[in-house]
Amino acid sequence: MDNRPIGIFDSGIGGISILNELYKELNNEEFIYLADNKNCPYGNKSKKIITELSVKNCKELIKLDCKAIVVACNTSTTNSIESLRKTFNCPIIGIEPGIKPAILATKTKKIGVLATEKTLSSDIFLKTQYTNNKEKIKIFEQPGFGLVESLEKGVEVKSIIFKKKLYQYLFPMVKKNIDHLVLGCTHYNFLKNEIKEIIGNKIKIVDSIMPVVNQTKKVLNEFNLNSDKTTHGNVKLFYNSKIISKDFIDEIFEIERKEF
Repeated sequence: MDNRPIGIFDSGIGGISILNELYKELNNEEFIYLADNKNCPYGNKSKKIITELSVKNCKELIKLDCKAIVVACNTSTTNSIESLRKTFNCPIIGIEPGIKPAILATKTKKIGVLATEKTLSSDIFLKTQYTNNKEKIKIFEQPGFGLVESLEKGVEVKSIIFKKKLYQYLFPMVKKNIDHLVLGCTHYNFLKNEIKEIIGNKIKIVDSIMPVVNQTKKVLNEFNLNSDKTTHGNVKLFYNSKIISKDFIDEIFEIERKEF
């Protein structure tokens, strides 16, 4: 048993979509979340810089005595997870590209992927696509230009800004007859309702939330790291920019600005 906190990081608020589910499922665990919103977005940076930022975040979480680290960022996972696992001794859980279950489940043999530029061009994403796509399923990729930045600025999700961008990115894929849409960025989880309005109910949205939660549970069991507390754990959320959008942050989470 281990009562130290679980560390989580993302380039900003996107990983809170994963934190919320972890907090619900592992309710006796303590969590520390780093929102590296000073350097957000990661999706337009080089692999080298993404890795350097990810290493920096892991060092900070280890300094804060975290027993395991969840990389709640698709861009960071796909570009730096191998380096992180070589650098640090604690268990590190990343985000598996949702493209694999979509490829296995599609009936129309056409799927769409909405992700950041760096996720789409990463070795892990391309390898996952190549390894699993034996039936030559058509995969339509679309970078979500500007979506992360707008969410970080606190733009209302029902605003015309998101409606226009999402329609521009998604409607061409809908016309291609996709039956699965993979969300390749944790920030996009907050736009699910707006996405559904455009793509309809016949297209299934594939996100990474529950696979990450299940993998975290598995890792805690495997390394005997479960907390034995009988009370509900706390969440401390640190951010390093001047401000942070609180639209998706639970009121009971402790929020503090911190240099890291």
